[in-house]
Amino acid sequence: MPLRSLLAAALLALPLVAVAETPNIEPGMWEFTSTTSVQGEMPIPDQTDTHQECIAQGDLDDADFQFLEVEEDCELLEHNVTADGVDYQMVCRAEGGEANIDGRMDFLGERTEGTVQILVDSPMGAMEMHTEVDGQRIGEC
Repeated sequence: MPLRSLLAAALLALPLVAVAETPNIEPGMWEFTSTTSVQGEMPIPDQTDTHQECIAQGDLDDADFQFLEVEEDCELLEHNVTADGVDYQMVCRAEGGEANIDGRMDFLGERTEGTVQILVDSPMGAMEMHTEVDGQRIGEC
């Protein structure tokens, strides 16, 4: 189904961080939780995803460090990175549909928080997705 491909590409691109300066993030084991709600003609229940990731100091010092990779059908249009956070805009295209993504992630030392707005235009209709992302350092790697 084309809409599922487009949504999968958009969700996998969350929370993208292309870091130009060292972020205000403490190295260690982190747990990230994202909750996505969808508004549109197609009823989709809220989805929550949690994953853990080890973030080492070397990762934070690397100018190419990212939380997740950008999928091949997605293009980063704009990003503004500071030590305290990142704002970004991205577009993902797949099988006749397009998702426009606006995101903000704040780096708060031992936690992160952010929001992502996704507007999807597909052959099955328009949808709006809103994702809240929270991250917490949970210990050493």
